[in-house]
Amino acid sequence: MQDIFHVGPLSDDPLEAAADFHARLLPAVEATLGGGADPLTLVFLPADHAHRAWRLALVQSLARRFAPSRVNAVECSEAAALEAATRWLKSAGGVTGQLLPLNGTGAGPVLYQQG
Repeated sequence: MQDIFHVGPLSDDPLEAAADFHARLLPAVEATLGGGADPLTLVFLPADHAHRAWRLALVQSLARRFAPSRVNAVECSEAAALEAATRWLKSAGGVTGQLLPLNGTGAGPVLYQQG
């Protein structure tokens, strides 16, 4: 089973967004992982490049803390892109601690093995 944790809208300011996430949402993410979620995909809304560092550090830290459970994050607001990425992540057993920006408008189809 693949768990998906949607991170709601956060501040446009990276410091405020990181502080809000850690104070308000991190306990729920940790509880989800502690409850056996594997893999877990965090879904962030797209943001400018200033948010990349804290988001990547977060997902890498969670992946290390909760190993061998896999934790990844995507940045997207499009259902089709999210569905394709989570399907791929579920089958990519060695991928963890990654932050993947998705763009479903202009990319080709995501290729994965079915079955």
